[in-house]
Amino acid sequence: MTSIHLTTFIIAPVERVFDLSRSVNLHKISTAHTGETAIAGVLTGLINENETVTWQAKHVGKQRRFTSKIIEMLRPNSFLDEMIKGDFKSFRHQHHFKKTNNGTIMIDLLEFETPYGVLGKLINRFFLKNYIEKLLVKRNQIIKEYAETNKWKAILI
Repeated sequence: MTSIHLTTFIIAPVERVFDLSRSVNLHKISTAHTGETAIAGVLTGLINENETVTWQAKHVGKQRRFTSKIIEMLRPNSFLDEMIKGDFKSFRHQHHFKKTNNGTIMIDLLEFETPYGVLGKLINRFFLKNYIEKLLVKRNQIIKEYAETNKWKAILI
């Protein structure tokens, strides 16, 4: 099992950061470079507990599909999404939000496991973990940019 842990400080209310983090529309913006689009389930707006979204995008030279489901949601403190269909053996992403005096601490805890035995472990070690971490960092930068400026109004209103 591979783990990624990211912490991002955002100067914005916890409720805004929480909602931007579950916005299908903002996710599309943060992954525009991969051509990622929602093709089934929740296609726009905010995804909620027990809802799914299927993403299609070009990653690592191949068109891929990934379906995730929001398993738990405690607004505005946390939500958990898990892959229910896709290329990984398992994929679990915990999103945590902590209110501070001057903003929000957003914590991502992502765990995934690759298939393909030893080959999958090698691909993960030398490429995949860094690739996924860069996607998450970019996503978090977009959330921060939108939350800290008036751009959030185009997404949440």
